[in-house]
Order: sequence, then structure tokens, then C-alpha cells
Amino acid sequence: MASDHAGYTLKLQLKAWLEAQGADVRDFGCYSSESCDYPDFAHPCANAVENAEADFGVILCGTGNGISMTANKHQGVRAALCWDVPLAELARQHNNANILALPARFISEELALKITEAFFRTDFEGGRHERRVQKIALH
Repeated sequence: MASDHAGYTLKLQLKAWLEAQGADVRDFGCYSSESCDYPDFAHPCANAVENAEADFGVILCGTGNGISMTANKHQGVRAALCWDVPLAELARQHNNANILALPARFISEELALKITEAFFRTDFEGGRHERRVQKIALH
């Protein structure tokens, strides 16, 4: 997990929920609500996914845009910005997303939990989607 200051409180809530579900959660920061720069935390989280040190990531910033743009600079990372449950399900089913990006300033804790749950309970469908996902990486 990673966040900037805008996503810090929601990150802590999601982290506690994930751990209660039995997930082994590594927190790449930030560690307070003081103003900070999301790339400083997005890159280490994305590195962990890129290097197969983590299966998935959850990242948060105010809009979810900046932190997902940063994570998507890494090869093999497919960060999906999701603000509702169907987007999270489709990100997994069709895009094999491996990082969930959330817009902390625009969704409630309740909705964030539902989105996160949907992301982790949904599998990649493969099939015709596999061909498309394979075309994402630079060659």
C-alpha cells in the first residue's frame, strides 16, 4: 500500500480491513497527514509489484490520478483508478489490474471498502482479454 497525505487516513482504514481479512500488507508510506509527494511512495509500491515481491498494490491520493500515473510507469504494473465497484470488477476481469488506485477525496470509507473487496474477490477472465493485456507492455 502507498498514499500521499490526502490518502493517509483512508489508507490506514483499508490496511486494517485487509489485515483483518488475512492479507499480509506492506505499507510504503506516507506515514502522516503532513503534505508530501505521492511519487515518493508510489514508486516503491509499484517496484514491489513489478519485481513480484507483492501480488497486488493499493494506492491512494486525493484524486487517484497522480499516484496511478506514477505507478503505471513501471513495466508489468496495471494500476486502475476505480471510484465504484463495477470499475474495480472490470479492471480485474478485463485488464488484470494488479494495483488498485483510489481517489481518497472523492469516495467514502464505506465505498472504498466495497471497491477494495470487489477488486480482491474478482479474478481475471483471460480469454480474449489476455491478448489485449499482453499488448500493454512496451516491446
